[in-house]
Amino acid sequence: MCAKQRHNYKNLKIWNLGLEIANDISDILLHFSKHERYDLSTQINRCSVSMPSNIAEASSRTDKSFSHFLDISLGSLFELGTQLLVGKHKNYLNNQTLKKTEEKIEEFQKMTMGFQNNLD
Repeated sequence: MCAKQRHNYKNLKIWNLGLEIANDISDILLHFSKHERYDLSTQINRCSVSMPSNIAEASSRTDKSFSHFLDISLGSLFELGTQLLVGKHKNYLNNQTLKKTEEKIEEFQKMTMGFQNNLD
C-alpha cells in the first residue's frame, strides 16, 4: 500500500468486531454491582471502547503508525480479558456470557494480528 493511502475504518472487519464487543460490554456492565460503577466497570468500558477507537484513529495514519495503534488496541483487548475474569470472580457475569465474550475477544485478536502482519 502506498504510504499516502489510508484505510476507511468503517469498512474494516476488525473495527466492526471491536465495536460489537464494545456494545456487548455495555450490556454486560448493566449486571455489575453499582459500587463498581467508578472502578472495575469504568475500566472495562474504557478498554472495550479503546479497541475500535484506536483502529479508527490509526486509519488516518501511515501503515507503520497504523501498526503501532493496532498494538495499543491489542493491549486494551488483553486488559479487557483480564478484567472480565475479575468480574466473573466477583460473580458479575456467568460462564456462558464470559465464554461468548472470550470467543469474540479471541477472534478480534486473531483478525487484528493477521491484519497487522499484512501491513508490513
